[in-house]
Parts: sequence; structure tokens; C-alpha cells
Amino acid sequence: MSKKDLYEVLGVNRDASDEEIKKAYKKLAMKHHPDRNPDNPKAETMFKEAKEAYEILSEPEKRSAYDRYGHAGVDASMGGGAGGAGPNFADAFGDIFGDIFGGGGGRSRPNGPYRGADLRYNLEIGLEEAARGTETRIQVPAMEACDTCKGSGAKPGTQPITCTTCNGQGQVRMQQGFFSIQQTCARCHGSGKMITSPCSPCSGSGRIRRNKTLSVKIPAGIDEGDRIRLNGEGEAGSPGAPRGDLYVVIQIRNHPVFQRENNDLHCEMPISFSTAALGGEIDIPTLDGHAKLKIPAETQSGQVFRLRGKGIKALRSSGHGDLMCHVVLETPVKLTDRQKELLREFDSINMKDGSQNPRAKSWMDKVKTFFAAE
Repeated sequence: MSKKDLYEVLGVNRDASDEEIKKAYKKLAMKHHPDRNPDNPKAETMFKEAKEAYEILSEPEKRSAYDRYGHAGVDASMGGGAGGAGPNFADAFGDIFGDIFGGGGGRSRPNGPYRGADLRYNLEIGLEEAARGTETRIQVPAMEACDTCKGSGAKPGTQPITCTTCNGQGQVRMQQGFFSIQQTCARCHGSGKMITSPCSPCSGSGRIRRNKTLSVKIPAGIDEGDRIRLNGEGEAGSPGAPRGDLYVVIQIRNHPVFQRENNDLHCEMPISFSTAALGGEIDIPTLDGHAKLKIPAETQSGQVFRLRGKGIKALRSSGHGDLMCHVVLETPVKLTDRQKELLREFDSINMKDGSQNPRAKSWMDKVKTFFAAE
């Protein structure tokens, strides 16, 4: 390792406090950690230098020896070798891994209580329920604290004992190269306790599976995939730990009339040939009942009419979406002889007068242009 001044390596003054030294080391370790700088020998060297500096300056005896005699004093106090990392180094290193991988806020006690798991429940509702809001009851299977052992996992009249593998720490330390790594104890699974006489109903787990009935309030305007969180309705945690949460995920059934797009509704509106040609007034279904819609003369298939405010109420505001009515021109079927006769007469008059529908005329003009270009 380099024989640089250890205070310069960490970038602190010689009178820096323990907290300042720890903070400086964490900053450098995070910046130069090999996982963040793959294939970068310089970063790896700087990481090792910072590690050595912290390992020495975080220990009062080693720091005193270094302040008096430099590296020679430290080598003598350590028997001439690099030695293993002290407990302060392990604590800081645990904090760093928490910062790098999203832990934040420092380490929790290894054998501390564990929060219960979050649960997911898929709830299918109708479009009307999503639009107006509703309240429903659901049954959820979840792990609950065992009534017999009160969640301890031990047979009534007995108590868990301290784990003989980790001595109640919940974790065991392993040395791997430069790193001192803590792992969850395989025997007690991090609890620090062993159960010699397990509770019969829960087989020593401290929890049993039960179905519970919950009331869920669904707000008006909720949409497919939205989630409702029920705090504390997830699985039970270890004794003394909070419960997890329950997330109710909304799924909306297909509607026979309407299709939803954000807060707007869409529907097809079949109309007869005569209504499209002459105009008229028709009834349109909405989520609130019926509405009248005036159809102007010469309406073409595919036209869209908007009924403002007849869609879905916005989830977090007082606004409403619209209802979009798509015109579908319906061709009559099972015609009588008289109807066929009248349609032939109409077609004959239409051809004789030279009048054409606008789409047909546009299409014929394009066809003529196409053939003329050849």
C-alpha cells in the first residue's frame, strides 16, 4: 500500500473528529468503490488507500501511534502486518453498502424486528362503479400472528433462547480478502434467537394463515391499474415490528356499450340510411341515463359527435370527460319487395341527376386521375 499521509488521503485535518473521519471515508469509498468503477485500477488503488487510512485513524490506539511515529508506529502496533478491519470499519462499511444499494439512513440492528410483507389484491369492478365510486368488501388471505404463542413461535410456557451460532447477533462475520462481510445467520435467520420447543399450531414460525374481510372504498374516477393502499393490512411482521400494507389493484371489466380512454367514453352509434340523409334526433345511452342527440342531414358514416361532460369524473378534480359517439351507417337487411323497388327507383333518380355522395365522388375523381396518369 502507498505510504501517503493518511489525513491527506481522507482529505481531513489532523485534528478531525471521529465523525469527520468516518464521513470523509464514506464519501471516498462510495466514489471509488470497485463496483462503481469496473476495470479502473486507479479507482481501486484509491479505494484501498482510503480503506487503510480509515482502518487506522478510526482506532484510537492506532491513530495515536500514527500521530507519534507515522506508518512505522502503526506497523509496530499491528505486529508488522496489515491486520484485520476493526469494528468501526465494519460499521462504516455497512453504512456505505446501505448508501450504495439504496438502504440509506445507516444500518439497522441485525437482530431487530422485521416489518411484515406487503400484499397485492386484484379487484375487478364494473365501469359504472369506477365512474361513480363505491365501497366493497374483500376477503384476503394473510399471515397473522399466532394466538397460541402470541407470535413468539415458542410453545406456551417456554421461551426462545439465544442463538448459539451468532450469540444473539443475528449475523455472522466472514473475512473475504480485503472485506469483512456480515451475513445473516443461517441458523436463526437473523432473529438472534433459537426455538427449542416450537409452538404446534404455527410450527414455530409465530404466524398462521387466515382469511380476513376488509372494506375498500373506491373513489369515483378510478382507472385500470390504479392502486389503493390499505395501511397495516398486509402480513404480520416479527414481534414488535409493524405490519405490511395491502395494495388493492383495480381491474375494470369490459363494458358492452362504452370503451374508456382516460376520462372520455367512446361508443358506436348505428343510424339508418334515412336518418343519416335527412337528419333526425336519437336517444343516446350515458352512464347517467339517456341523452338526446340531434343528427344533422347528410351525416356521413364515421363522423364523431361529442357530448360534453358525459364521460368519467376526473379522479382528483371536479372535471368530467366527454362522451364520443361514432356514427356507424347501418345497411338495411331482409328487405321486402316494395323496399327493394323504392331503393332501385331512388338509385335510378340519383344516377339520372348526376348527384353522388361526397366520398364516392372523391374516390371516382382519384380513380380517373390514376388512370389518366398511365
